[in-house]
Amino acid sequence: MATLPLPVVMIRSHFVNCGGTESSKLIAPAHCVCGKRVTHIEKMDKGRSIVCGEVRAYGTKASLRCRNFRVFATSHISVVQNEERPAAYLFRTEVGGHVKVLVRKNNVKYNVHVEVSSLQLHSSEDKLVMSWGIFRSDSSQFMPLDFQSSTPDAKSTTVEIPFVQNSLGTVAVELDFEGSLTPFYLSFLLKCPMNGDSKSSVLRSHRKSNFCVPVGLGSGYPAPLGLTFAADGSVNFSLFSRSAEGVVLCLYDDTKAEQPALEIDLDPYVNRSGDIWHVSMDNALPFVSYGYRCKGGITEKGDKLLKKHVLLDPYARIIENAHLGLNSKSLGKIDKEPPFNWSGDVRPCIPMEELVVYWVNVGHFTKHKSSGLPDDVAGTFSGITEKVNHFKNLGVNAILLEPIFPFDGKKGPYFPFHFFSPINLFGRSGDPVATSSSMKEMVKKLHANGIEVLVEVVFTHTADDCALREIDNSSYYHSTGDEDLGTKNALNCNYPIVQQMILDSLRYWVVEFHVDGFCFINASSLLKGFHGELLSRPPLVEAIAFDPILSKTKVIADSWDPHDIISKEIVFPHWKRWAEINTYFSDDVRNFLRGEGLLSNLATRLCGSGDVFLNGRGTAFSFNFITRNFSLPLVDLVSFSSGELASSQLSWNCGEEGPTNNTAVLRRRLRQIRNFLFILFVSLGVPVLNMGDECGQSSGGSPSYLDRNPFDWNALRTGFALQTTQFISFLSSLRNRRRDLLQKRSFLKEENIDWHGSDLSPPKWEDPSSRFLAMTLKVDREGNDLISDVSIVSGDLFVAFNGGNQSESIVLPPPPPEEMEWLRLVDTALPFPGFFSEDGEPVPEQMAGLVTYEMKSHSCVLFEACPFDKTEKKTNNCSRSDSLHNNLLVENQRYRK
Repeated sequence: MATLPLPVVMIRSHFVNCGGTESSKLIAPAHCVCGKRVTHIEKMDKGRSIVCGEVRAYGTKASLRCRNFRVFATSHISVVQNEERPAAYLFRTEVGGHVKVLVRKNNVKYNVHVEVSSLQLHSSEDKLVMSWGIFRSDSSQFMPLDFQSSTPDAKSTTVEIPFVQNSLGTVAVELDFEGSLTPFYLSFLLKCPMNGDSKSSVLRSHRKSNFCVPVGLGSGYPAPLGLTFAADGSVNFSLFSRSAEGVVLCLYDDTKAEQPALEIDLDPYVNRSGDIWHVSMDNALPFVSYGYRCKGGITEKGDKLLKKHVLLDPYARIIENAHLGLNSKSLGKIDKEPPFNWSGDVRPCIPMEELVVYWVNVGHFTKHKSSGLPDDVAGTFSGITEKVNHFKNLGVNAILLEPIFPFDGKKGPYFPFHFFSPINLFGRSGDPVATSSSMKEMVKKLHANGIEVLVEVVFTHTADDCALREIDNSSYYHSTGDEDLGTKNALNCNYPIVQQMILDSLRYWVVEFHVDGFCFINASSLLKGFHGELLSRPPLVEAIAFDPILSKTKVIADSWDPHDIISKEIVFPHWKRWAEINTYFSDDVRNFLRGEGLLSNLATRLCGSGDVFLNGRGTAFSFNFITRNFSLPLVDLVSFSSGELASSQLSWNCGEEGPTNNTAVLRRRLRQIRNFLFILFVSLGVPVLNMGDECGQSSGGSPSYLDRNPFDWNALRTGFALQTTQFISFLSSLRNRRRDLLQKRSFLKEENIDWHGSDLSPPKWEDPSSRFLAMTLKVDREGNDLISDVSIVSGDLFVAFNGGNQSESIVLPPPPPEEMEWLRLVDTALPFPGFFSEDGEPVPEQMAGLVTYEMKSHSCVLFEACPFDKTEKKTNNCSRSDSLHNNLLVENQRYRK
């Protein structure tokens, strides 16, 4: 017989556990046909029973029906049309000789060819016999070959058939099985009569174990990790675990079942390549979900793991029960991800310097009944899709989603237990496939409206019950070095297998969900080495910077730590790719407006934070914010400052703590809110708005994430929200219109900016009591000189900030060229709607050719140099009565409660 050119492997016994009853023993027919021979069945002695592992019986639906099978001895291999390439296995016997097994799939049947060669028998008349049985669990759980005739039997039975010699000098036997019988294992021994004696010698493998081959199961492939489907319908399972001594694939035929219907104990000699365990199945039906048991791993306390937990595949793309927020209840779904129609989707690819970002929590954004959305849409990805106009009204062109990975239900989204699927909680029906589709619909809709989707990701730590802990604690987690890391479930991010998992996850979100960028929470931990030491060139950070699939995405480092609720000061390696959430901006702006800090700190933030981003990057890499989801909301930032809040939040209550009816305090708070927003938008860098600040959302003075309330859509109709949203929209439009000065990717040249005191004298940089700073942003004269029509020439901008308790009489510099004069665009001290203007208001005060302006305490102003013809016929709306202003303050008592 010709030998097929196939790779061969050594194999040992496998153990498979299925939901069969204990009565499901191997009951063979009284005889079977072997060519023209009739072979009688012999009971196998219990001492010679097939090697088995633990006996597990969970109950079954008695799904085994009467199945026919055919056994025959042959001197040749028949040529069968359309058969697939066979799986080949080669064994050595304990006395020499080789046993070769070929398993072929032909349509819906399986053919097993067993061939023995080079085996020295006692005499030429000795007849070699194969004693065999099949099982899907261990050897005490044999499958009946004739279910109708099966009866409980405490003893196992086998079928014995003789080998037939062929022309090549070898002996062979073939067996055919119906495909519906799979998956199962064929286990057999060789028997040789001893000189006509009734006794027979038994031959096993060189490891003193039974010969065992899988049917309907393959050794599988180590890559890619996770669950994959082949074109022929086969399914491959692959899992990394270096520390596990054994891995069991658990298959479920019912999503509500407590115990698996089938368990496949992977053979380390066949189903392991390096540190990756793998197995394939020709057909996954009728199984719907899967998980793993890992045996012999090490727990966090150094104890060996028990194998009772069924663990979620870290690479599972579709997860059942993830909405429960419990990793221990989550399983991977055996199903292909349905194709999504991305036709017509075009990534906005907005340059970073042009971004206006909005921080949003998917659940809280539309969960409140005031959203007016159906219950199955509120608090989901579909809910965001329905509210796209809110982002457009604010002038936002990118949203930054809080983490959407499956997370610990008690600790919140910043403690994930999986990285390859959105949590089902944000889907309309809780169905994992529908959840993924709804997120893709959201991304496509936002892209169609020119809005990018950025996602916060947490790869530095996990939830307490994350499956990675039991799969391979020593590889995935920090176990030595920094003790603080060990208590925080800190992932060993720069360990090769963890780095690979993170990169695979990021690529998956970009390719499958068209995500435009990522914000990495607790980014300082991305710099830690195997033992907790800081790395100057962390492999993961560098790999992300140069990864070809991630090359067009935005990558942002956020050093805020969800454990300590603080942002850590680090020098982040960037390779001119990484942007950063700029905590320094928030701190210095808060300090200035509450009357503390140096003017130089504010100036540094206004100019793009050169102390952080000057070395190889630019202002566009600074993501500036005032408030975030783990701090006081904007309205509370100006209303609460008692106790530790003043030091931890750098807040100021403007004169009274909490809710008040004091009109002077309310007016001051409203100015401060405007001041914060104004400074955020006129500073170089990317402005990041916090969800709810536009409508006065309050947490009652608590910075805790757990105290954040769902977005109240009714609040958008209040006077406070109307003027604040209009002001934000105006500032967004202003940044876009004056992109030459406010949306620069690089830093301003020294000749393009002048700093002033109130009378155009130099600022008092080193005076900690000085609360006034002004700057003139100058346009590039070379570009303007090429334009002959002065009416379309962009003019300089004059910006002043008064953080003191006293008014300041300021002098504006002469606007070049001479055909221009100053128009006031913003004065945060004026009542609504006059405190900002799209067209600008002329400044009436003139003194000896100089423009002067009275600037109120705790206010900011903005002037733009414009041609004379644009200033004609302008009226000054500043004289409007303060009654409207006071009415708006009274109307918004709601937010102070």
